Amino acid sequence: MLTRRDFMQVAAATAVMTARPGSLGAATAKLTQENLLEFDSTGQVTLLNFTDCHAQLVPLYFREPSVNMGVGAVNGLPPHLTGKDFLRHFELKGGSSAAYALTSEDFGTLAQQWGRIGGMDRMATLVKAIRAERPTNTLLLDGGDTWQGSYTSLKTRGADMVRVMNAMGVDAMTGHWEFTYGAERVEELIGTLDFPFLAGNVKDKTWDEDIFEHTKMFERGGVKIAVIGQAFPYTPIANPRYMMPDWSFGIQEDKVQERVDAAREAGAELIVLNSHNGFDVDRKMASRVSGIDVILTGHTHDAIPKAIRVEDTLLIASGSHGKFLARLDLKVENKKVVDYRFKLIPVFSDVITPDPDMAALIKEIRAPHAAEIDRVLGRTDSLLYRRGNLNGTFDDLICDALLKERDAQIALSPGFRWGATLLPGDQITADTLYTQTAITYPNVYRSEMTGAFIKEILEDVADNLFNPDPYLQQGGDMVRVGGMGYAIDIGQPIGKRISEMTLLASGEKIEPAKTYTVAGWASVNEGTEGPPVYELVAKYITDRKVIRLEQNRSIKVRGI
Repeated sequence: MLTRRDFMQVAAATAVMTARPGSLGAATAKLTQENLLEFDSTGQVTLLNFTDCHAQLVPLYFREPSVNMGVGAVNGLPPHLTGKDFLRHFELKGGSSAAYALTSEDFGTLAQQWGRIGGMDRMATLVKAIRAERPTNTLLLDGGDTWQGSYTSLKTRGADMVRVMNAMGVDAMTGHWEFTYGAERVEELIGTLDFPFLAGNVKDKTWDEDIFEHTKMFERGGVKIAVIGQAFPYTPIANPRYMMPDWSFGIQEDKVQERVDAAREAGAELIVLNSHNGFDVDRKMASRVSGIDVILTGHTHDAIPKAIRVEDTLLIASGSHGKFLARLDLKVENKKVVDYRFKLIPVFSDVITPDPDMAALIKEIRAPHAAEIDRVLGRTDSLLYRRGNLNGTFDDLICDALLKERDAQIALSPGFRWGATLLPGDQITADTLYTQTAITYPNVYRSEMTGAFIKEILEDVADNLFNPDPYLQQGGDMVRVGGMGYAIDIGQPIGKRISEMTLLASGEKIEPAKTYTVAGWASVNEGTEGPPVYELVAKYITDRKVIRLEQNRSIKVRGI
């Protein structure tokens, strides 16, 4: 009989032998599927979690941010550490596989050494291996932002990801970008799930009734577990309200406490909040809501290699884009967590054997769209990435396209966190472009705005990001700008953070009363007219063939 150990040794050897030639450096050859899965298990319960995969089915590169600023009491605390500061704090070695997976340090070089990361067929391999080890102890939870972010998810309106998550054997999920398919489609897709969609903070505005289940009871390892779902509280602000006009959202801290208390009264020995609040919101909630044992936090895409304890609650941040699978083992006695062990497992694509069933499903999903997703638009000579508080080079590319194709003076691109990274020399395919732009409200507008209104936009977004009260942070990174520069002082209150707004082409100061031509996309206003952003940017790249970007020095940061 083939034991699990025998299986893991064979699988690890196969993974190394079948890796893409030239993709693995000498250090990577020491990394195996077996040592990725190594874990000194404990207790009765194994929680597995991923979040914010943004519909990424296949391996990719994804650069973590080099700038992640925290304000007030959280300044300098995880997740507001990057680069060398992050490595020092978590005692990680520079140049290691962990340094590559978790930071932006020397990203281009380390990407060549350690290879791509993610892929749902690799994720499935890890999940199945852990379930084989702990068959009656394991619970797999999806933190949301699963159905959106790729060409196939856009074209199937989320159905492709439902098929994948059903095949993965997810036990429960919550949501955010899922709602941008519209209320009717969300309810339709939920009807096809093999597991519950939990979102206790979403109500019918008229009847004040829950739209979705809020709590699901599970039993693992003899422990009764309550999983409470918390969708992104500011969905109708960050995304179009007209797509879910009859639903209300919100943090609803009192309601969370009520759910926790009710679960305890129903006999729950372990309380897990499957949350899409964002890390700082969940850190505050953990300090104010009693009785939550674990918060699986999503939305802000933070990847933290240790559990963060707040009061009696463990916060787990599992990254994004299918880069990581979080494993948390818990020993529970008398309704208390008395011991735990945690590992954030990087999904290194080149050393994990793809699960054949999941690989076949992904191939089936993508095959009808191959002509479009494989279409080569051009090549990049620059590192193209998105993630960061203030700017990313892929956003600079999008802004350049908006300026040129819409004949505008200023471009505005939303501070989204999702999208694959490309290395210098890589081809830019339509598939990659859609990882940056695949939304259901993609139209590129062209309008006239006063300098005062442009400043108001920047101030409003800055307050969403840098308000010292986490409960007033409404998500996203800073709006990206093209054709203009400015200074930002994150320590100032709203209305006083933005200054020195200038037009880059002329160096002229942007005047409050003067009118400027502005192009942008992802407007939350219904009926916005203009070409889809993915078509406009595709044309721009195709016309240029090769993309080269200068370092963006248009934003000056103060107050930190």
